[in-house]
Amino acid sequence: MNKSEFENLSPDLVIDAVEAGLDIDLTGYTQPMPSYINRVFELKDDDGDYYIVKFYRPGRWSDKAILEEHRFILDCAESDIPVAAPLRLTGLVDEGDESSAPTLGRIEGMPFAVFPRKGGRLWESSDDEAWGRVGALLARIHNAGAERKAKNRITLTASEGFAADVNKLLCSDWVPQELYTDLKSTITRIQESVDNLFGEYGNDELIRVHGDFHSGNLLERPGEGLMVIDFDDMSMSLPVQDLWLLLPDHASDSGKEIALILEGYREFRSFNTETLMLIEPLRAMRMIYFLCWCGSQRHDYKFQQHFPDWGSRAFWQKEIEDLNTQHDQIKRAVQEQNIIF
Repeated sequence: MNKSEFENLSPDLVIDAVEAGLDIDLTGYTQPMPSYINRVFELKDDDGDYYIVKFYRPGRWSDKAILEEHRFILDCAESDIPVAAPLRLTGLVDEGDESSAPTLGRIEGMPFAVFPRKGGRLWESSDDEAWGRVGALLARIHNAGAERKAKNRITLTASEGFAADVNKLLCSDWVPQELYTDLKSTITRIQESVDNLFGEYGNDELIRVHGDFHSGNLLERPGEGLMVIDFDDMSMSLPVQDLWLLLPDHASDSGKEIALILEGYREFRSFNTETLMLIEPLRAMRMIYFLCWCGSQRHDYKFQQHFPDWGSRAFWQKEIEDLNTQHDQIKRAVQEQNIIF
């Protein structure tokens, strides 16, 4: 598939794909939704029902990896966790090896999935109860995540996903030569700290996690409570990965929020508090992962619109400063050990 076809999906092609996939008649309503990574549209059928169709960015995930995302969402739905589950398609389907339901369609080489539209307002950390409710929801998601493995998704550990990102960044030509030594020194220090802190945890402790569990992916729905959306970044990791993105500050300054989340979490699932020491290493890992992702997208026209200064000398100077600051946060967490409950 030519990438430009994905970038310039026509309304007619979008409608044709969903009409064939669901065997329904749609109106001409085709509303693009804000999404840089994938192409997402809101559609409406003749009965007045609304749908969300997601066309997946070429080369980001394999078909099997996409189907593992769908399987995780379906596992959550089967556990009565409020999610927008992918709909079963009747045509243009590629089931793959990991799917028990036909949820991945394809038109002109482009993979897509269709979801029911479910609205709501963004979750707000308004009081102690709100943090506890999120913790309880997260535990239920992790119970579903522990039911099976995802063999085709990213593994967020020091020795796998992070090591690959470090190698990719340090072997790239993205960094100005005069700043490369400083960047390498900073990343090497971070990698040593990450390796030391992750060393005692084995792959048998990894489960499927949401991977991007922040407030923007949590909706309050009247009569239903909290609903989680956007499993696109699901991965295999320790459960703590889904905790830290919610926090208002670094771990050492978010003790109250961590305690409230874990209070709700433990109503449904146990939690290894020793892994809280990995919050700041995981934050550093995400920073480097994002640099690698941006590097791979830097020639994309829309990426250049969103990140016009990416790759400049000033940009990399700021990134080195931020990574050094993050390494200090890792050391602080280890020294103070005040996030263990």
